[in-house]
Amino acid sequence: MYVIAGVSGHTGAVVADTLLSQGKKVRAIVRNAEKGAAWQKKGAEVAVADLGDVAAMTKALTGATGAYLLSPPNFAAQDFIADRKAMLGNLAKAITASGLKSLVFLSSVAAQHPAGTGPIVTVHHAEQLLGKLAPSVTFVRAAYFLENWGSVIPVAKAQGVLPHFGAVDVKFPQVCTKDIGEAAVKALLNPADGTRVVELAGKEDWSVQDVAAAVGTLLGKPVQAVSAPVEAAKAGLMQAGVPETMAGLYAEMYAGIGKGLVTFEKPASITRGNTALVDALRSLV
Repeated sequence: MYVIAGVSGHTGAVVADTLLSQGKKVRAIVRNAEKGAAWQKKGAEVAVADLGDVAAMTKALTGATGAYLLSPPNFAAQDFIADRKAMLGNLAKAITASGLKSLVFLSSVAAQHPAGTGPIVTVHHAEQLLGKLAPSVTFVRAAYFLENWGSVIPVAKAQGVLPHFGAVDVKFPQVCTKDIGEAAVKALLNPADGTRVVELAGKEDWSVQDVAAAVGTLLGKPVQAVSAPVEAAKAGLMQAGVPETMAGLYAEMYAGIGKGLVTFEKPASITRGNTALVDALRSLV
């Protein structure tokens, strides 16, 4: 039995669907029973639990062959980092109490840094906290999610531009959730002996200009990548409706990208996905 979190999102859904297609038993973690109905129809067992609920997560993880877990953002939190640390502390208690033998956890590029990376510092904390709690632990340090471009696709459709805070001509690691999910499945089916870090990027590195060109191809019209100063990120995000605390964290992350801080620890040994850029963006467009 494989216990999978995040099935209502992107990566967890890929992991659960892939395992089910291979005839594996899956227990999908959902926050409410309504979200679990579709997974029950697919043949999965459903556990209703919040990731920060020690008792519910202990029950959900007990007896599992392996588990895919993550730290989903809580944009409503007054203090995002403190909120995620509290959740991870409870999750650690549940992992220990359940006797889980194999854990795959969704981390992030730059998780090796304790500061200066915005919201990424929460998964740095997760790696420090969870790394020794099971005999087999794999951290999938995923690059920048290509799905993040979904928030500005409407702008590309309406105005023919793809906005970005920072340089638009510099190629940097990005990856789609399909490739992340597939890497997580591989890690679940081939447990690590101890603690392992998988640094995961897309088929190749792409610039914002590359993304704009791919979006243009899918829209059938030109789309231009437009750069805005990184210093304007916080104000711009707040104007778009992002809470001030989160806007500040994301602004720090954009600054970290510009400084070269948000990068892989061992770039010579990264794992690459197989999905082409246009294919990764197709569903977003």
